[in-house]
Amino acid sequence: MTIIDWIVLFAWLVFLVSYGLWRGRGSTTVNQYLLAGKTMPWYAMGLSIMATQASAITFVSTTGQGFVDGMRFVQFYLGLPIAMVILCATAVPIFHRAKVYTAYEYLEKRFDAKTRSLVTAVFLIQRGLGAGIALAAPSIVLSVILGWSFHVTTLVMGGLVILYTTFGGIKAVTHADVQQMMFIMGSLILAFILAISLLPPDISFFDAVKLAGAAGRLNAIDASLDWNNRYNLWSGLIGGGFLMLAYFGTDQSQVQRYLTGKSIGHSRLGLLLNAMAKVPVQFFILFIGSMVFVFFLFQRPPLLFHPVEMKRVALTPEYPALQVRFDEALNAREAAARRVKGGAPVADLLSAQQQVDAVRADAQKLSHENDTNYIFLSFVTRYMPVGLVGLILGVIFTAAMSASSGEINSLATVTMIDVYQRHLHRGANDRHYLFASRLATIFWGCYAVAFANFAQGLGTLIEAVNQVGSLFYGSMLGVFVLAFFLKKVRGTAAFLGVAVGQLAIFAVAAFTSVAYLWYNVVGALVVIAVGYGLSFVLTEKPKTASG
Repeated sequence: MTIIDWIVLFAWLVFLVSYGLWRGRGSTTVNQYLLAGKTMPWYAMGLSIMATQASAITFVSTTGQGFVDGMRFVQFYLGLPIAMVILCATAVPIFHRAKVYTAYEYLEKRFDAKTRSLVTAVFLIQRGLGAGIALAAPSIVLSVILGWSFHVTTLVMGGLVILYTTFGGIKAVTHADVQQMMFIMGSLILAFILAISLLPPDISFFDAVKLAGAAGRLNAIDASLDWNNRYNLWSGLIGGGFLMLAYFGTDQSQVQRYLTGKSIGHSRLGLLLNAMAKVPVQFFILFIGSMVFVFFLFQRPPLLFHPVEMKRVALTPEYPALQVRFDEALNAREAAARRVKGGAPVADLLSAQQQVDAVRADAQKLSHENDTNYIFLSFVTRYMPVGLVGLILGVIFTAAMSASSGEINSLATVTMIDVYQRHLHRGANDRHYLFASRLATIFWGCYAVAFANFAQGLGTLIEAVNQVGSLFYGSMLGVFVLAFFLKKVRGTAAFLGVAVGQLAIFAVAAFTSVAYLWYNVVGALVVIAVGYGLSFVLTEKPKTASG
């Protein structure tokens, strides 16, 4: 990091926080603070939703995922466009017409207070964990890259998030997200152009694509049906589709975005923007990781991409032999890559890559931390021009802030509406609840910073954040399916359905090797089956939600 990079980094931080505070001014009522007075245009909602999803994990982990595992992770998102269309037809108009602040407020209108409270608790647990992971992702990497301690990095990020989210509410979060998403895409395009331009003169873009495919890094679609395979066509379309329905249809961090819309039409357009853009964006991000892999076929990579762990492993007695093996494997791999470029069979390249992977695996055994999350930033800091390094690090820094701010804001909203106002202090004036909302924001910001310290050891963070969500989203989706479509089901049946569904998910996770995307299917189907089945046994008075 040069002086220019540090200046660019801090200038970007100051700009984004100031912009968020400026756009969030005037949030002086609970409605303005939590729902932006329902004034958000469709494009702002759509970009904010994408920014909350993208976060810094997109930079530091998805690109690394493409590097080490190819592009099969894109299948995770294949069910998203279908989910968006379904939600535009169902959840968006139902929530808007019910005039609620939270998705769980609707559950009391439709069922009863205990069902609302149970699902509220499920949300607070899973989203609280997710907020910590979203903050930990860049903190782990940036603390190493910038030379700061992990605790200082999380405190700086968390402090800035708490600052503009507490004062500006959802307006500050949304408008900051719009700027953030634009810079995220710009930075990714720059990284892609650089990766291609730095290839050897005799390696064209089409050669790079050919080599990535030969090395198994363009494995975007796997049509085999394997319950234990995390990413294939079926787990993406079905398991991923259920996850996306749950995430966008029941998670307050996303529902709150489209509740800020000017109208049902604007909210639908915001979701449809994601339906059209998300899969191509994720494909592009993973493709960047694949191109960085090809770049390192010809440019010597470190044995481990984690700089601190690399220095530590270099002091071990095993290191000299590992480095010799690594150099030999890299030389063989580069020679094989050039032969494949000339038309030779791909078997030599695959064999050479296996040798490289084997040496790295042995080195990883001596390390205390997986280095997947450091691959992309190792490329950025070593090969990007002065100034761009600071800009990309700044974008990653604030991408974490954008994701965390949205999650913290939604946690504060649910805490205030579904817990404080519903159970602890009814009938207070608007000013009191606005103050309570700001206090809840501060609490959840501090919680995210505290939990981020635990998330350091969770491995590939793009997978970790989705695994945590999949432990809970199935039961949340199931109860809203009961609420929207099965009018015969009443409160107690829905409550018991959620409880049994959550237990079923935990049992599958603990006692089987089924891939985590299927947890969403299991949970939802168990909730629906139990809730609907009990509706024939339990007798309760009908209760209908408005809208």
